[in-house]
Amino acid sequence: MNTFTKTNLGKLSSLLLKKECIFAVYLILALVAGFKQYHHHSYNNYLIFKYVYWHTIDLQNLYNNYPEYQDSNHYGPIFSIFIAPFALLPDGLGCILWNIANVTILLWGIYSLPISPNKRTIIAWICAHEALTALFSFQFNIALTGLILLSFSYLIKQKEIKSAFFIAFGTLVKLYGIVGLAFFFFTKNKLKFIAGCFAAFLVLFALPMVISSPGFVIQSYADWYHSLAHKNDLNASLTSFQDISLMGIVRRTTGNVNIPNAPFLIVGLILFALPYLRIKQYKHVGFRLMLLASTLIFTVIFSSGSESPTYIIAFAGIAIWFMVQQNPKKGWIIALFVFAFILTSLSPTDIFPRPVKEFIRLYSLKALPCVIIWLTIIYQMMKEDFESYLIADK
Repeated sequence: MNTFTKTNLGKLSSLLLKKECIFAVYLILALVAGFKQYHHHSYNNYLIFKYVYWHTIDLQNLYNNYPEYQDSNHYGPIFSIFIAPFALLPDGLGCILWNIANVTILLWGIYSLPISPNKRTIIAWICAHEALTALFSFQFNIALTGLILLSFSYLIKQKEIKSAFFIAFGTLVKLYGIVGLAFFFFTKNKLKFIAGCFAAFLVLFALPMVISSPGFVIQSYADWYHSLAHKNDLNASLTSFQDISLMGIVRRTTGNVNIPNAPFLIVGLILFALPYLRIKQYKHVGFRLMLLASTLIFTVIFSSGSESPTYIIAFAGIAIWFMVQQNPKKGWIIALFVFAFILTSLSPTDIFPRPVKEFIRLYSLKALPCVIIWLTIIYQMMKEDFESYLIADK
């Protein structure tokens, strides 16, 4: 390789690692996905979100099927406040700005992580394709990933009130946000954090009452519970595009939709909790980031509600796991990462022939690499000494 080529590659590498570059790329992805889907009248999810606001102010049940979108909402009443600025805009503009808001929160979360700037940018690059998949569906999961990252980052920075807010907000919009409590033992001010969570949940629970009524909001939470329970029953269907999870793999490969979630969740929670026994490792940033990666992946692979756009959450965990590795050049680590990128991230694309894509979807195989990497994370957290992990660039 001549000097000229090396110089140009160095300049390109430097450009791609700039924070401004990644923000520009994500902005373009949000714009293109929003415009394309609106132009092709393929923005039903956005309409569901938009009408959460309008149905709230009209005191209409938030979880009924409505003719505007022929589907039902599954987000909590607080979502009516978050979606309000976009719902008031024309649909085309609202779609685009909604996508921009989601990627902004995701990048805010990524760049809050206690890891070197270059590694943050690489994590953002790794997540870009999965983010694009979610952008085409106008998924809130993009922002939710950012909220989980922010709840982690602020907690270990001893900013308990901010962390509590992001946990409460994520939980009351979509229950996945509750996983932020997994980082509880990383804070020294536990009472302050508990008080912050209590206050944040109380305020955010009551906030939608400003545009509706106390009775309506309380009833909406009851309706939300029944909506989620009904949705969980539907997800186990062999023809569903959801249940892309560990349980989904087992249910679909065996053809038995009656296999319950509980045994998987019990074993999963036991495995998830095992690293907490290594109390002396809590102080190491590498251990904390590995728990973050474990939490993000666990949230998706043990949820029967996981669909393809949900995997932005899990793939952020895979990206963090990969960047935390003490020796990422080990062949098996690279092989696992490439396996995940191909099967989890690229499988919905036209790179795969339609019959192969259908086979992967039918058996929930998008979840398989994530399950393997999650088990690897648990093994590493139980075995390795994270004092030697170099998280920052030299």
